[in-house]
This record gives sequence, structure tokens and C-alpha cells, in this order.
Amino acid sequence: MHGRAGLRRALAAGETLRGTFLKLAGEEPVDLVRAAGADFVVVDLEHSQLSEEQARRAVSRAAAIGLPALVRIPAVDSGLINRLLEAGAVGIQLSTLRSAAETRALIEATRYSPDGARSISLAHPGANYSGVPLADYLAAEREAPPLLVGQIETATTIDPLPDVVSGLDVAFLGVTDLAVSVGLGATDAIAARVAEVRAAAADAGVVAGSWAVSPTAAGDAAANGDRYVVVGSDLQFLAASLRLNLGETR
Repeated sequence: MHGRAGLRRALAAGETLRGTFLKLAGEEPVDLVRAAGADFVVVDLEHSQLSEEQARRAVSRAAAIGLPALVRIPAVDSGLINRLLEAGAVGIQLSTLRSAAETRALIEATRYSPDGARSISLAHPGANYSGVPLADYLAAEREAPPLLVGQIETATTIDPLPDVVSGLDVAFLGVTDLAVSVGLGATDAIAARVAEVRAAAADAGVVAGSWAVSPTAAGDAAANGDRYVVVGSDLQFLAASLRLNLGETR
């Protein structure tokens, strides 16, 4: 699977895709995710110590080895989004999405006119560094625009959920933040909110997705209809392996 077109085809075909969050700098973590057989990776600019430059380098490496890379950001920043997309990101994952206005802002920042307000340049690899005619580049971008993933992770939203997720490719359950927002002990209320988000995604014709702490949890998510599943993170897996292999030696 290569690039956003492949990711889109797989989601449209009803496939369940698995990826992970990338929080560590360098090419090796990207290579390891690819070697493990992940369908995609999400470079994390919300909960990591990665700089923008390190994130762009990770995205470029992923593009070079055929691993679709999205980038998670905490808020819509049109300049940052443009730089990440020009570096080779196949999409943007926006955290803590609560309003239809935020969704519209994300669409505006990732689409060229007349569908949005993204600034145009051909001086990047996606346009073969100006080797692709402008009209051809714009046509290709309009046919397969960047993927948009919105994280729903609060007990309430400003606008009705179907309005918030409309226009996204994936409505993503940020299960940890959602549980904290609803109340950690409120098991039934958490389950009801999760079901509400999944139902809103289905009503809007949007793929449902979620984060899973383990492969077992990822299987449960897929069984519940989530087809874009982010399993753990490179940092989480490294920590678990270190505890397993070193913790028992003391």
C-alpha cells in the first residue's frame, strides 16, 4: 500500500487498517514500523517531544519507504499543516475535535481552492519539485485529497456529533481522554458515549477508528466496527520490552 490513494482504497473497500503512534525521533523507528507490517503510522506532534523538523523528517522517511504517514496535531495551524503535507504526510489527525467549525477549518487548511484555502506550491516531492504541471497536480489533489481524521474524546461537543464528523474520513475515538472526560468510574456512560460516536460516524458515512492499548484491544475495536485502529506507540512498545527483558534481572 503506497500513499494516500492506497489508504483511501483500502478504507473504501472495508478493510481494517492498523498503525501505531510514532513518538521517537530518527529514521529507525519509521523503518521498524514498516518492517513490522503496519498499514500506516501517525507521527505524534501532540503527545511527544518531537520537533516540527523531526516530524517532517519522519514523514519524509515514511514516504520514501512506502509507509503512509499521518501527523497528529493539537490544533489547526494552516502553515504547519501545509509544511507537513508538502513533506509527504498523507493526512492530518486533529485531536480534541468539538465543533463543526474546527472540522471546516481543517478542510480549509488541507484543500486547495475552490474546495479550501491551502496555499499552493510545487516546490516539494508531491509535485516532483515543480516537475508536474500545476493543472495536473491540482487535479490529482482534488481526486485524492489528504485524509482527515478527527479525534472525538470529550463527554460533549459544541455541535451535534454528526455535524462535527461530517467531512472527515475517520471519526477517531480518543478512548483515554474520553474516559477521563466522562469519568473513569462511569463504565456505562463511557460505553454509551463510545457507541454514540460510532453511530454518528455511521450516520455521516465516515469510517470509525480508535486507539487500542494492545493487539487484543485492537481486535475488540475491529470487532466493534472500527476500521482505522492505532495500536499503542513506538515508545510504549519499547518501554514494555525493556521492562520485560531487564526488569526481571534486578
